[in-house]
Amino acid sequence: MILSGHECSGHFLLAASLGACLMVLLGCVIPVSAGDLRLGTAAVKITPPLGTPMAGYYSARGVQGVLDDLYAKAVVLDDGKTTAAMVVCDLIELPRAPVLEARRIIAEKTGIPADNVVISATHTHTGPVLIGDSVMDDLTTGGSKLSKDYIEQLPKWIAQAVAEAHERRAAVHVYYGSEDEPKLSYIRRFWMKDGTVGWNPGVLNPKIIRPIGMIDPQVNVVYAETIGQKPLGPAEKMAADGSRHVVKSDREPLLTYVNFAMHLDTTGGMLVSADFPATLAKRLADYKGPEMLTIFGNGCCGNINHINVKWPATQSSPAAAKRLGTILAADVLKAYAELKQVEDLTVRVRREVLELPPAKHTDEELRQAREIAARQGAGASFLEQVKAYRILDVVAQQGKSFDVDVQVITLGRDIAWVALPGECFVELGLSIKAASPFRQTNVVELANGRGQYIPNRSAFPEGQYEVVSTRYAEGAGETLVTTAIRMLAQLHREGQ
Repeated sequence: MILSGHECSGHFLLAASLGACLMVLLGCVIPVSAGDLRLGTAAVKITPPLGTPMAGYYSARGVQGVLDDLYAKAVVLDDGKTTAAMVVCDLIELPRAPVLEARRIIAEKTGIPADNVVISATHTHTGPVLIGDSVMDDLTTGGSKLSKDYIEQLPKWIAQAVAEAHERRAAVHVYYGSEDEPKLSYIRRFWMKDGTVGWNPGVLNPKIIRPIGMIDPQVNVVYAETIGQKPLGPAEKMAADGSRHVVKSDREPLLTYVNFAMHLDTTGGMLVSADFPATLAKRLADYKGPEMLTIFGNGCCGNINHINVKWPATQSSPAAAKRLGTILAADVLKAYAELKQVEDLTVRVRREVLELPPAKHTDEELRQAREIAARQGAGASFLEQVKAYRILDVVAQQGKSFDVDVQVITLGRDIAWVALPGECFVELGLSIKAASPFRQTNVVELANGRGQYIPNRSAFPEGQYEVVSTRYAEGAGETLVTTAIRMLAQLHREGQ
């Protein structure tokens, strides 16, 4: 039987009223509406034990205490047809092997396909060393058994977080919004008066001309709450006898996902800390309640940090991290007031594996690198050490390219999450956002392993730390961008 457009609409309404949710009649597109998405959250503690080698610097140091705990935080999205999971870990990075193992366990425990799981890191510098992707592991861990035990357990913790989130799925409304925060993050590469490029050149340095590039000030917010009874008017209504009584809403906050681009290296010291996202979560819990999970997904911030070179105050300390987290929380609190509801909650996922060619080096550079590593950097400058370990990591690939993921998860045509490997320069994230057809695009770096710097092409002739450090050949960042934009366009078309 062929129906007209008017008849098709009528049949759709009748089917919806009877609960028949799956109808496609001659072009009638039936999106997943509010109430058809189930979402679950969970957090599993991943704080390392005392003595565990700490990440973040080209030297060995160990955990002496805990300022605040580290977590693997998971959210599971299930529209009845497609299920996806996103996990963010309070870690400096994630080697490739534990990501693949965690995905395997997750698929086994929950049935969520490995291709539908994104696992990223916040990049805190006050967490454990994650061994597995660099010859520098020996320098920073000394072969510590604590480090080996930690990396072995990590995939199980990540999988546990997803499994618990999967069990806790509930019907939700989802909302999105954003605020601009122009005074929290700063470009850390500068043109200097002598014609060179400076990297973290110091506060009030008179040789600074200007920063190279611009930050991404956008604070993106995705908020989810359980579906409950909506209050009428000022939370009251007229009863049959003419009296008024309060109608209590049983909507419960489940998730606030925050996406912002800023390097996590504020706290310092040898106490474990999630850095400023810990304060962000505490401030939002003060407002929404302790049952709501706050997840911070770091944006493309390979060339961005928190240092304002024009401000002589102490900017790196536990107190400084609390300041940053409080300001970021204030931006989210402002965004709550203007959130827009997502009507089409259809989940779509794509994952592509790319082969990125390694950075090049000469035979002489390799000889020098081996000498520097043999004496554990003694007598070498900082950049000479950085270059040496980059070359040795490339050599360890034995001529093979680096396999990396680009993943995209979308909700209808409103929200997209783009997961990229490494510490990407902000220009790469801004390019993806500018070309994205979605109303909100969250670009998340340090996802799915391969946690090395990925500069944009124009940074290579400028040199300095990130360029010297990158394991990837020039143009790798642009390859990620073009791939992500193509995937976003494909998923957006599918939602039409």
